[in-house]
Amino acid sequence: MSKVGIIMGSKSDLPVMQEAIDILKDFKIEVEVDIVSAHRTPEKLFDYGKYAHTRGFSVIIAGAGGAAHLPGMIASLSPLPVIGVPVKSSNSIDGWDSILSILQMPGGVPVATVALNGAKNAGILAAQIIGSSDAAVLDKIIAYKEALKAKVIESAKDLK
Repeated sequence: MSKVGIIMGSKSDLPVMQEAIDILKDFKIEVEVDIVSAHRTPEKLFDYGKYAHTRGFSVIIAGAGGAAHLPGMIASLSPLPVIGVPVKSSNSIDGWDSILSILQMPGGVPVATVALNGAKNAGILAAQIIGSSDAAVLDKIIAYKEALKAKVIESAKDLK
């Protein structure tokens, strides 16, 4: 069974990252959540990044605000796909510092980056990555997208 590691720089990021946790649990994908600060716990960051693939993870979602080094540093250490969630934090410059810190990675160290506070999409993307090799998860993604479509069609009916 696939597992997604969800990490964040501090507990204050949890309200944003909860959306990734919730959607993955809806898809019945196991998640393991931790706080791994790139600046305050660098040893923990190195250990997490170097060994995540040996712990059964398929994808890592890393949320960070401000300077937002966590996703890129994890990507530099891990062979797993990393999805970065820029978090608009109290010390942020309207979130742009987080977005650009995660988005502008050097060649060879990719981080898939979602929108500011876009943890739900990070969870969906992680499920899609897993679904590319797990038919049960793929079926759940297909059903989820069909439900989105049905909701839009139903909303349009309400307008008439």
